[in-house]
Amino acid sequence: MRNDRGVVLLEALVALLILATAGIALTETVTGGLRAEREARVRENTIATEERLLAALTLLTRGELDQRIGRREVGEFLVDVQRPEKTLYRIALLQRQSAQVEDLVTVVYRPEPRQ
Repeated sequence: MRNDRGVVLLEALVALLILATAGIALTETVTGGLRAEREARVRENTIATEERLLAALTLLTRGELDQRIGRREVGEFLVDVQRPEKTLYRIALLQRQSAQVEDLVTVVYRPEPRQ
């Protein structure tokens, strides 16, 4: 009878250890999920801002795009405007911290002026 009480106490401690380990794992999983959700929300807001800026840039006229050829800062972003052909303009948006990665790119057509 005396040995049974020690075994029961040991079993209770092992069960408590298993529950504590499972609780810690669950807490870490929830924390990781919340962190990923927050990062996704920030990235989504950034992309939405970039989309608005790109839409505004695509409305520029040929002369306005010619003035903006090259890479320059616009707010928190870098805008790279190139003219690969006489009538085509390539507009790319990048973030300052990762200036080698283009987030959004489009090509717009602007006809040559009639003379």
